[in-house]
Amino acid sequence: MITYSAEGVKMPKIKKREISRWIKAVAATHGRKVGEIGYMFVDDEKILEVNNEYLGHDYYTDIITFDYDEDDVLNGDLIISLDTVRTNAELFKKSYEDELNRVIIHGILHLCGIDDKGPGEREIMEENENKALALLKEMSGEL
Repeated sequence: MITYSAEGVKMPKIKKREISRWIKAVAATHGRKVGEIGYMFVDDEKILEVNNEYLGHDYYTDIITFDYDEDDVLNGDLIISLDTVRTNAELFKKSYEDELNRVIIHGILHLCGIDDKGPGEREIMEENENKALALLKEMSGEL
């Protein structure tokens, strides 16, 4: 089950049923099933607080992924700062919706075992994000 909630911000206008179907499809392409996934949309202050408290990091980020996977079943909490998503959308000249979708799937890809911190890993993550975003457009009938 995939749940969506917001704390301190307005819930983003996402098509939850469509996004959930997409997340399950992306997980399946990586040989995984979706168990319990919880998305929490927050502001920059809240994500900074979580980053400090749980990871010891003193900086803003777009997403923090807590991984509770069991074998091939994805379980986790994904905390997304809508402030940082908006800032990054402007910075990368993307629409807010496209950047939000990229961040939503970025967390799922982490749960699937794809990292983005080591040498060459960022490119692998971006390639997987782009494939997933193309799948969303296909599933939405945009192609």
